[in-house]
Amino acid sequence: MQNSDLSSAYRFTNDWFGMVKNVWDQLIPQVNPSKILEIGSYEGASTCYLIDSLSPKKNIEIHCVDNWEGGIEHRPGGSAEADMSEVEKRFLYNTNLSISRNGNSVDLQLHKGCSDVELARLLAGGKQNYFDFIYVDGSHQAPDVLCDAVLSFRLLREGGVIAFDDYLWSENLSYGLDPIRCPKPAIDVFTNIYCRKLRIISAPLYQLYIEKTAN
Repeated sequence: MQNSDLSSAYRFTNDWFGMVKNVWDQLIPQVNPSKILEIGSYEGASTCYLIDSLSPKKNIEIHCVDNWEGGIEHRPGGSAEADMSEVEKRFLYNTNLSISRNGNSVDLQLHKGCSDVELARLLAGGKQNYFDFIYVDGSHQAPDVLCDAVLSFRLLREGGVIAFDDYLWSENLSYGLDPIRCPKPAIDVFTNIYCRKLRIISAPLYQLYIEKTAN
């Protein structure tokens, strides 16, 4: 991705993306996307990875959808409590740094809002079958994940790839596992319903990857 000196200039407060970087190191060169949609950008670790990996070779277009308000787990007392205004500032700093040091054009478009509204706007704006690669890492609530999955499929071109983050993620709640507060049930419903239009890519199940085979 980049050498340690450049990497240290970023302002990341966690290494969540590092858990899947080795998979992306193999996947992204194969997909070789030029038009990318990211749902849930947080501090910009995946965004910067894509810019640093792709833009030295070609022009790229990245759309980032996030309300920078966080989900239930980011609120006070949540499992990943965070000051989301500071998270947004770090995203802007990190992505500006990444763009500034890469040679080709990076068209970074921010869509600040809830994903159901922003993805619908992209569809209404003519982006159906448009994106090469979509990263779904927004709300972890099953109803929201299902909505993101269905709308993303409409936005993805045939032959494109969707990466669903946190496939096996769950919260440590006092009353146990809550299936509505996990991505997996929604992702499973989506892949079952769309089974004739997608192919699941073999990879470690921290994330689930699908290729769109038909509209």
